[in-house]
Amino acid sequence: MISHLRVLIVEDSEDDAFLVLRELRRGGYTLDYVRVDTPVAMRAALDRQPWDIVIADYNMPAFSAPEALKLLQSRKVDLPFIIVSGAIGEDIAVAAMKAGAHDYLIKGNLTRLVPAVERELREAIERHKRHSAERALQEAQQQIREQAALLNVTTDAIFVQDLEYHFLFWNKGAERLYGWEAAEALGKRATELLYESEETLPQFEAIQTTLAKEGQWQGELQQVTKDGKNIIVESRWTLVLDEVGNLKFILTVSTDITEKKQLEAQFFRTQRLESLGTLASGIAHDFNNILTPILAVAQLLSLKFPNLDENTQQLLRMLEDSSKRGADLVKQILSFSRGVEGSYTVVQIRHLLLDVTQVAQRTFPKSIETQTHIASDLWTVCADATQLHQVLMNLCVNARDAMPNGGTLNISAENLWIDENYARMYVDAKEGPYVVVTIADTGTGIPPEIIDRIFDPFFTTKELGKGTGLGLSTAMGIIKKHGGFVNVYSQVGKGSRFQMYLPSSQVTETPAVTDVDLPHGRGEWILVVDDETTICEIAKTTLESYNYNVLTASDGIEALALYAQYKGKISAVLIDLMMPGMDGSTTILTLQRMNPQVRIIATSGLMSNWTTAQKKSLGCQDFLPKPFTARTLLNTLRDVIRSH
Repeated sequence: MISHLRVLIVEDSEDDAFLVLRELRRGGYTLDYVRVDTPVAMRAALDRQPWDIVIADYNMPAFSAPEALKLLQSRKVDLPFIIVSGAIGEDIAVAAMKAGAHDYLIKGNLTRLVPAVERELREAIERHKRHSAERALQEAQQQIREQAALLNVTTDAIFVQDLEYHFLFWNKGAERLYGWEAAEALGKRATELLYESEETLPQFEAIQTTLAKEGQWQGELQQVTKDGKNIIVESRWTLVLDEVGNLKFILTVSTDITEKKQLEAQFFRTQRLESLGTLASGIAHDFNNILTPILAVAQLLSLKFPNLDENTQQLLRMLEDSSKRGADLVKQILSFSRGVEGSYTVVQIRHLLLDVTQVAQRTFPKSIETQTHIASDLWTVCADATQLHQVLMNLCVNARDAMPNGGTLNISAENLWIDENYARMYVDAKEGPYVVVTIADTGTGIPPEIIDRIFDPFFTTKELGKGTGLGLSTAMGIIKKHGGFVNVYSQVGKGSRFQMYLPSSQVTETPAVTDVDLPHGRGEWILVVDDETTICEIAKTTLESYNYNVLTASDGIEALALYAQYKGKISAVLIDLMMPGMDGSTTILTLQRMNPQVRIIATSGLMSNWTTAQKKSLGCQDFLPKPFTARTLLNTLRDVIRSH
């Protein structure tokens, strides 16, 4: 409580002023006062010193309380103003209170004077505190507004929140990032705009905890925009204090890193794919070594036992066909991992479709019915059969995944001649004959908002771990490489239809080439070098069956020893390039030092294509990719020996 009171008395009667002062002293106040009765005197008193309260008579010869109140208000001075007067009527008293007077007392009864003064002094102190806080807030807001011009230049989202997490400031960067205009965001809580998802709300709660303990927080946040888009931001939150150390507000700066995180994820996926490619190369080498004797044995048995019953011959043909398909699959794995171009031949797609249909009928759930409609006069295409097989299987598997509760898979193919008008409707189409393959399902369908993105690399709607997002992009790449294009039609809840257009070669299907007599040797000696025992044995058996003499070695050291011993007899060396210890390349160079005229055929399960330059660089006469057939081995060996 204030004990010393500075009182400005507006009163023309000195006696009445004395009564007021006496009542205040009785209330325990020591006084510093001045009595004025004119506007000029009051202005002078207000200029001379600060005052705690103004007590004014209502009616005076040269002045009045209403005039004194206006004068005080014009000076923008917030002081308690109490009227002490004779009877003036209730209407006049109410008007004075409305004009800004804080209380009204009758001169004849001053018992309420001290309580009124105490009350008004308390309220004046509270008003001063509020005004100071408001001025501080206005100054802070003004400072923020002045800085906003600079803050709006940045692309980062910058916003200020009060301690209850209501937005006080929202820059242009925040408008661009989140989609909310400043007028929409101000006054709202962060949880209303940025954390509507149950998954992201715990992040906000963790920030609150860290801010309370440490005063700042920094990290990545998952947030949502106005249109519901999920974004990732790098965010920095700081508690800002005023000059005396009190908590003032929370400053947040957020940078959109959504695209960066997506690129990082794609980079890591690419790294994993590269690792898989390296792994695939190693597996391909080992698998080719396994396939080589299987394929050779199947062919050799058919040749050595031509009178086998039909069932046994069919089993051998199945074994040979499966081995060749496995070899083609290995080549495709190597092509995918290394980007090697496939081999293009005239292909009848009907056979591929029937094969894919059989796979679907045997492996897809029984709740999925498979139907086929393939034109009997289907044209041929110039294509890599293995790559087309991959595309067809990919589309069928996608159709299966789109029908978790069952449905119908329809596989069809027809001929189509695209004329000028049709070509104008599709950018990638050209006039001419096409084979159109359609894979349709009755599944869930593709939402229209994402159908334009389904061919983007790494885009997938499947759960994490159930798809790489590369299937359709790879299929599109293969089809475009074949000069074709794809159309997609889909309706949510009804299903999807993928139509693959491939340019036709318009070549009728050629009959299978019949076996002819394989070339026999003339008793030449052949050195076979391979760390795989089975490959050495099957090569030895095959060559010996066609009048060759064979020496075998399991590594480079043994091969050099044998060649040194039988150098004058050996006509050619069949050697694997990938061997432990002394590899094939080193062995070849050593053999060439021993005999510059040595005839060498290199083999490998890793390299399906072998250029003339590569042969010359290694000094080989020819190259055989594994697995190789008996026909290929015998023909190559004949050509190499006869060219000597």
